[in-house]
Amino acid sequence: MPVPMDAFDDVRPAVERLDLLPEPVAAAVRDWRGSVPVEELRHVDTDPEIADTALLVEHYGPWLLEQSANCVVVAGRRGGETTLAACVVLSHTRVDVNGIVRRQLGARKASFAPMDTAVGESGMEYGGITPVGLPDHWPLLVDSAVADTPYALIGSGSRRGKLIVPGKALAELPGATVLEGLGIV
Repeated sequence: MPVPMDAFDDVRPAVERLDLLPEPVAAAVRDWRGSVPVEELRHVDTDPEIADTALLVEHYGPWLLEQSANCVVVAGRRGGETTLAACVVLSHTRVDVNGIVRRQLGARKASFAPMDTAVGESGMEYGGITPVGLPDHWPLLVDSAVADTPYALIGSGSRRGKLIVPGKALAELPGATVLEGLGIV
């Protein structure tokens, strides 16, 4: 079975591409502390015009969809308090915002965070937000299918480029909770 690295001609360790990563992502890679060696986090330089999963998969091959993951920012509200959290699910699924996410955050209501909030609070570009380098106080909800994948193709924090990260490493990120059924079909 092919792995995401097979789709790209130039795959390098992310530590060699810090200049192509937004500061929060570069800082997380520089300060990496997980059980997975930092060299296992890889970067591929891609065209920002095909950053969206559907376009990327159309360009590089449909098999890549099963090994791609999306990171979305959600806002959970209870009373006057809002909690921002990130959710990582396989790209062929969608986040169960009103079920698992709402309950996990203890929120009365949960929805996708407004774009300007997600971008402003994460320090990353819309369409490229990644779980690597998110604010430490954010809950990070990772679908168990992502945690179990050998490698997941995810955003790099910008629309230019992608990271290829072992699922185990995503499950070990600060604030991460692995949840069964977070991504639904």
